[in-house]
Amino acid sequence: MNLDLSKLGCYKQYFTCTLLFVMRLSNFSDYSLRVLMYLAADADRLATISEIAAGHDISENHLMKVVHQLGRYGYLETVRGKGGGMRLARSPGEIVVGEVLRQTETDFTLAECLGSDAACRIQAACGLKRIFNEALSAMFLVLDSYTLADLLHDPRGLVPAARTPAAVQVADA
Repeated sequence: MNLDLSKLGCYKQYFTCTLLFVMRLSNFSDYSLRVLMYLAADADRLATISEIAAGHDISENHLMKVVHQLGRYGYLETVRGKGGGMRLARSPGEIVVGEVLRQTETDFTLAECLGSDAACRIQAACGLKRIFNEALSAMFLVLDSYTLADLLHDPRGLVPAARTPAAVQVADA
């Protein structure tokens, strides 16, 4: 693979196309990033799973698994008891987006030939495996160039308010 760091802008453009048309992140990774951004947006206070779940309209049970794993990976610290909650264990500038996705995604296989048990009949003659591997490398080159701090352009917008029944009725009217 011949990735040229001077072409990072081109790789970013290529990665955007690749992500939009070829790859889709799992809900687990999506929710992990949402939790991290939520906590980074208001780092001075503790947040709870229920408030994040309500703000993003996500199942609390699913979010509990996400938060548990983020804690195991060292991104979150939790405070138990009354008034407890969670916060970032590191500063947003120390949390690399590519690292988070490597830990939360289970599969980056863009095609069968990239899998460990590939059984493609034309694999020996086909150049797609090399190209897809290069695309994945370019994607992570881009993702590794961003931290959680880079995602905080509008911190207030990253903390959605929970939709209460009254708010839903007003919004739907």
